Parts: sequence; C-alpha cells; structure tokens
Amino acid sequence: MSYKVKLQSFEGPFDLLVYLIENAQMNIYDIEISSITAQYLAHIQAMREMDIAVSTDFMVLASSLIEIKSKMILPRMSAEGTPSLEEDPRRELVAKLLEYKKYKNAAEILRSQEEAAADVFQKPQEDISQFLANPDEYLSLDVRQLASAFSAFLQRKSRIEAVRRHYTRVERERFSVESRMRHIVRAIRSRAGRIFSFRELIVNKRDRYDVVITFVSLLEMAKERIVRVEQRATYGDIEVAAGERIDEGEIKYEQ
Repeated sequence: MSYKVKLQSFEGPFDLLVYLIENAQMNIYDIEISSITAQYLAHIQAMREMDIAVSTDFMVLASSLIEIKSKMILPRMSAEGTPSLEEDPRRELVAKLLEYKKYKNAAEILRSQEEAAADVFQKPQEDISQFLANPDEYLSLDVRQLASAFSAFLQRKSRIEAVRRHYTRVERERFSVESRMRHIVRAIRSRAGRIFSFRELIVNKRDRYDVVITFVSLLEMAKERIVRVEQRATYGDIEVAAGERIDEGEIKYEQ
C-alpha cells in the first residue's frame, strides 16, 4: 500500500518533478528528459542517504523517466528503415504533469478560502417571531388632532433651527495673519507719528478670534521691528507705534 512522503516542500513524486522543471526554467511541453532524470534520481539518492523511506510512487516515476530517456536516446525508425513519425514519448508525462498542476492549484485556492473562512464569525439566527406577530398600528386622528400635531412639529423644527443658528458659526472668510498685518501697517502709516491703542487696531472687538489674530500679528511685527509695542502696567493698555522698519513692512505685506 503506497503512502505519501513529504520532504521539505515536496509532497509526492509529481510535486518534486514539477519543482525540478520550474526551477530549471524548462518549458513543460519540451522537457529535457536527460537533465531532469539525473536530478530526480540524485534527489531520491539523497533521501536514501538520509534514511528516509522512499515511497514506491517515487520509484515508479523514476522508472518512467528512465524509460522515456531511453526512448529519446534511441533512434526511432520504422520497419522500412525510415525515420518514424510516432508521437513524442514525453507526451503522456506532460499530460499527467499538467493535470497534477491543475488540481494542485485548485487545492491551494480551496486552502486559502478555508483559512479566510476560519476568521469569519456569523451571528446565530434569532427568533423574531414576536416582532412579526404584532400587527401594524395605525393612528386614528381627526382633522383637528392632525393640525395640532403638525403645528407642534413646525414649532419644534423652528426651535431646532434657532438653536442651530445660535450655536453654529456661519462659514465666512477669516482674516489671516498676513492680511491683519497689512491692515495694521496701513493704519499706522495713515497717521504717522501717532501712538495707537491695541483696541483701536481690532476690527471686530466682539469677536475673540479677531482679537487673537490682531495680537498674534502685533507680536510678529514687533519681532521684525515693523512696530514698537509697549505696555506700561500689568493688564494695562498696549500701545503701538511705528517701528524702524515700518517702510519694509508696507512693501512686504502689500504684495
């Protein structure tokens, strides 16, 4: 009774033979029988030297390869002494190899699907008869009740829209730091020599974002010496005047 022998990544004689053919980059329809037979027999010899029991399947295929090799070496002549046109001795072997590869590829696909399915968990079926058994409910309303319900719906919708308008900031264009710097430079140059209060340079004093943008812009301009900033007391008013590079600021921010 034959059994399967697995050596490294080879399962059975055809698996080894396919590996040898592909590793040698041979065309499966034009196998170099002499070379493949030598490699196949060398592999079986290595298995024996490693005290690995060789399946009879390996030996049967080895005999077939030797037979095919012999037929390929001997001249094929007809009874009349002319070259014979009989079919290629490798044809049957090629057909078996193609069939083996087809089923091996199919087995690989099934194995990968099995591994993928092992990670899939299905929710067990539940009894939903209690929901299906209940009949549909219909509201029985007269015209006044329907009008009252619709009016309540409109009032609730109006309140939701009012809350949304109150708490949702309308998307609008925000002043960038560069545009606020441009605004400050224009204001200071329009009144040369005047000392401005920080509050005067804020466009929208009720908008916290506008206050922050103005403050950040002044810090950047003070670092570049475009303006001079002074605060005489803690929490006191911030005084802003033209700096020594105010002209450079006008050229820079007017671009």
